[in-house]
Amino acid sequence: MIPERTGHRPPRARRLRNPVAGALAALTVLVATACTSGAPALAPGTNSIRNVPVKDGGSLVIGAEQEPDCADWISTCAGSIWGTYLMQAQTIPQVFTVVQRGKDWVPVASPLMAGTPTTEVADGRQTITYTLNPAAVWSDGQPITSADLKYTALQIRDGKDVFTQTGYDLIDTIATPDARTAIVTLKSPYANWRQLFGAEYGVLPAHLLEGKDRNEVMKNGYGFSGGPWKIASWIRGTSVTLVPNERYWGPKPHLNKVTFQFTTDTAAEFQAFASGQLDALYPTPQLDVLSQINSLGGSADMQVETRTGNLQALWMNNAAFPFDSKAVREAFAYSIDRAAIVRKLFGSLGVTAPAQSFLSPLVSAFAAEDFAVYQRDLTRVGQIMTAAGWAKNGDGIWAKDGRAAQFTIVSLAGNQSRELTEQILQSQLRQAGFKMTIKNTSAANLFGKVAPAGDFQLGLWNLTDTFPEPTLDASFGSASIPGDANGNSGINFVRANIPGLDALLGRVGSDVDEASRLEASRRSEKLLAESVPSLPLGAVPNILLTGKKVGGPISINPVQGPFWNLAEWGLAK
Repeated sequence: MIPERTGHRPPRARRLRNPVAGALAALTVLVATACTSGAPALAPGTNSIRNVPVKDGGSLVIGAEQEPDCADWISTCAGSIWGTYLMQAQTIPQVFTVVQRGKDWVPVASPLMAGTPTTEVADGRQTITYTLNPAAVWSDGQPITSADLKYTALQIRDGKDVFTQTGYDLIDTIATPDARTAIVTLKSPYANWRQLFGAEYGVLPAHLLEGKDRNEVMKNGYGFSGGPWKIASWIRGTSVTLVPNERYWGPKPHLNKVTFQFTTDTAAEFQAFASGQLDALYPTPQLDVLSQINSLGGSADMQVETRTGNLQALWMNNAAFPFDSKAVREAFAYSIDRAAIVRKLFGSLGVTAPAQSFLSPLVSAFAAEDFAVYQRDLTRVGQIMTAAGWAKNGDGIWAKDGRAAQFTIVSLAGNQSRELTEQILQSQLRQAGFKMTIKNTSAANLFGKVAPAGDFQLGLWNLTDTFPEPTLDASFGSASIPGDANGNSGINFVRANIPGLDALLGRVGSDVDEASRLEASRRSEKLLAESVPSLPLGAVPNILLTGKKVGGPISINPVQGPFWNLAEWGLAK
C-alpha cells in the first residue's frame, strides 16, 4: 500500500465483501446526473470503458493534485501515489500488471515477459524463474536483461532509505544464467511473490545506474525509459511533461505530449477544468463534488469506480505523546463519530458506512470488521481515561502528570475534504476532552520527510493498495518501522509494534494455503483493533473527469490508477 499513491504500498487482495457495495444505486444517480450531454453514462464500479476514436498528434494537459518529492521509486521520498501516476507507470517496465477478469482485478504477466514466470516450492524455499521478452529494450536501445532484475532486487533488499523491503527481504540468491533469464530463490515461501518487480518498483536499468548514486540520478526525473513515455521535464512546483519513447517496443503513444500541471487547490483545479485549461482531472472526492461536476454541464464525461484500493484513515504516532498510550488511542477512537464524517464527506457519492478494517475494498476478502466496536461513546471515553490516571483540567482537557492531552494533526494543505474532516474532528475531540490543532503541509513534505521521520502526532491521509494481494506488514509490521536498524526503510510511519502481530502478518504473506492465510488475516485484524494503533475512516471512491477533446479507451484501473493506459489516449476525432 502507498500513502496517497491516495497509502499500503505492497499488494492487496481479492473480493469477498465490498464496504461500498450499497452505494451503487446512489452512484448510478450521480453518473447519470453528471453526464447530461448524452455522452455515455458509465455504470459505477464496473470499470466500463468510454472508447472514443482518436487521431495521432496533439497534446493534453491533465491536472495533478499532488507533486511528488522525488522520482527515485525505491526511496522513501517517493511516497506520493501521484509520482507513480505521472512518471513511474509511464516509464518503468514491470513484470506483472493488473487487469480485470470478470469482477476481480488479477495480476497477469506483462509484455516485458516472454511468458508467465514459473515458481516452485521445495525444502522450505521458493524458486521463481523469469524469462524476458527479447524485444524489450530501454530508450537508449540497450536490451532489458536479467541483470536489470538483479540490480533492482538487490538495491531494494540491501539498500537504505527504502520505501519498503517487503518480499525482497526474503531473497536469498539471484542467478542470471543468460541475459533473458533470472532465477530468484527465496529463503521461504512467499504467497505474494507476483508483486516482486511489479507496480511497486518495476525494473530499473543496471547499465545506467550500477555503481552510481541511484537517488542522485533519479530524484529530479531521469532520461531513461522502458515504457511508452519519457520524462521531458519536471519543473518543480509547476508541471511534469511526458513525450513518446521512440524506442518503445510496444504500441506507441498517439499524443505528441502530455503535461501534468500541479493544481493542489481543489477549487482551482475545477475552475481550470471548467475553463478548458485542463483536459482531465482525477480529483479527491470533495463535499461539493456533485455541484461542481453539475456546473460543468455537458463539457465533461465522468467515471466512478467504487471498488478501489483507497482507504482513508487517522494515523496515530504510537511513539509520540499522547498516542504512546494505548488508553489514549482507545479513548480517541471512542471520541469520534466516524459514520457522521464519512456521510458528510462521501454521502453524495453513496458511501455512508465507515471502514472497519485497514484492508481496502480491493482486498476485502481478507478483511474483518473488528473496528466496528469503535463508535462515539463519551461515557466510555471518560471511563478509559480516568482508569488510566487522567483527569480533566480547568480547561476541560484531559491531563496527567502535568501534561495535557493536546496534539497536532497534519494532512494535505489546500485539500477541502481533508480540511473539513479536520474541522469536524476538532469539534468532536474537544467535546471528548482532547485539544487538537491543525498544521497541514504539502504532499512532498508529508510523505517524503514528516511521516518517515515520525515527526508528527496525528495524521490524516489515504493508503492506496497497488496490487490485488493482502499485506498489512508494510504498514504495521515492526520490521517496517523506519530507523537505523533498517536503514530508515519502511512505511510503518505510526511506529506500531504489537506483540504477536508480526507472526500473523508473516503467515498472510507467506502461507500458500488460502484458508490459512484468511485465518491469519482475521486474527491480525483482531489484534490491530485491540491495540488500535490507528483508526480507519472510510473507503474512498475514484472519480475521473475528462473533457470532450479527450479520446481513447478511458477507464479507471483501481490498482494502477486513471492514466494506466495513457499511451492509448489521444485527441478525439
